[in-house]
Parts: sequence; structure tokens; C-alpha cells
Amino acid sequence: MDAIQQQLQLRLKEHGLELNELQLEQFELYFQDLVAWNEKMNLTGITEREQVYTKHFYDSVSLAFYTDISKVQKLADIGSGAGFPGLPLKICFPHLKITIVDSLNKRIGFLQHVVDRLGLTDVELIHGRAEELGRKEGYRDSYDLVTARAVAKLAVLNEFCLPFVRKGGFFAAMKGGDPREEMKEAEFSFNQLKGRVKAVHPFQLPVEESERHIILVQKFDKTPYKYPRKPGTPMKTPLV
Repeated sequence: MDAIQQQLQLRLKEHGLELNELQLEQFELYFQDLVAWNEKMNLTGITEREQVYTKHFYDSVSLAFYTDISKVQKLADIGSGAGFPGLPLKICFPHLKITIVDSLNKRIGFLQHVVDRLGLTDVELIHGRAEELGRKEGYRDSYDLVTARAVAKLAVLNEFCLPFVRKGGFFAAMKGGDPREEMKEAEFSFNQLKGRVKAVHPFQLPVEESERHIILVQKFDKTPYKYPRKPGTPMKTPLV
């Protein structure tokens, strides 16, 4: 274990998360694959090792500081890109059954490679649109926790993500700076999609102190039949 791995281990330990040697090795393999594949396809603008460990790995796992992941069985990560936050959460919480949805098949190919190399099980990778998948049985109204990190504005994210959440489950939007304006703009979509904001958790990333916010939204009823709308519609005409 080197200094960067030890740093991640200590930072997570402060929040009650213990990483074993296998998990640290999985994070390192993930980092190596991310950088290698990034040379042939655009996965991330962050490739410096310490930055990847802080801005991708630690930032992804920060969701577990504000939700009890040990009680979550099924998690969906919508618009996951290079696998964040879904795969770091899976590494830390092997019991999770994870579904990752991304609209770019090349990224799904990368994620499949990582899942195989890390020996992860119970990870379903789907090349598709959230608007279509959110209408399908087995996905709609099915997940304990659904998350999205830096994908779109909240009024749009609600329509992408809340249809996947089971009644009583949670959607966690992982955001950067102050989300108050986005939340105000998203009030109509919360009502339409049967979500209520339960908490907003502000925090800062270690060292550089970048602002982060996790918005926890609880779903109080099943998704109305008319949502999600056709692919592309939520981005073009958000529910505001």
C-alpha cells in the first residue's frame, strides 16, 4: 500500500468505512484501466493518480456518508460515464446489486472490462436511454437507491431517475456548487414524479476543498404512467 492508497483508506475510515487489501487493489486496477482506456476514448479529464483517487473514488463513495448503504440492496446509477459513483460504491459494498445505465456503448465496453478485471458480481451494465428503461418492468419502481453524478440539471434528472426508484426509496443527486436555484426550478418535477426532498448535505472534498452537495429525494408514490416521456424530451423541455 502506498501513500495515496493509505490516504483513501484513512479518509474513508473517518466515516466508518474500512477498506481491505482486495478493495484497495480493485481501486488501483480501476485507476490503471481508466487511464489506459482514456487514451483511446474520452472517459475523464482527470487522470493524475491522486486526483482520480480524490475527485472520482472518494467523491463517489461520499454518498455512503449520508445514506445507510448497508440497508440498500438494489442500486441504479444513471448516466454513469466512467462508472462513477456506481463502481466505487460496489467495491466498498460488495453486497450491492447494481445496475449501470449509459447511452454510449463504448463506455459500457470499458465498464464491462473493469467489472471483469476486478471480479465484481451482481453488476448489470446497460447500453440504453434512461427514458426507455424507466418504463420497463423490473426497472420501473424497483430500486432502493438511484443516483446520478454530474449528469444534468435537477429538473431533468428527476425524470431520468425517479421512475427507477421504488415507493419509499431514494434518489440521490450528487452535485457540485450551491444547488438552491436548481432545486427551486425542479419543484414542479418533484411533484409530478412523486418525490420529496428529505435532506441536502453540503461537504467539501479533501485538500482542494471543492464544494459538493448530495440532495436526497424520497419517492412517496409510484411513477405516473405518462413519465418518463420520450427519449430526448426531458432535456429539450424539462418539467419546470
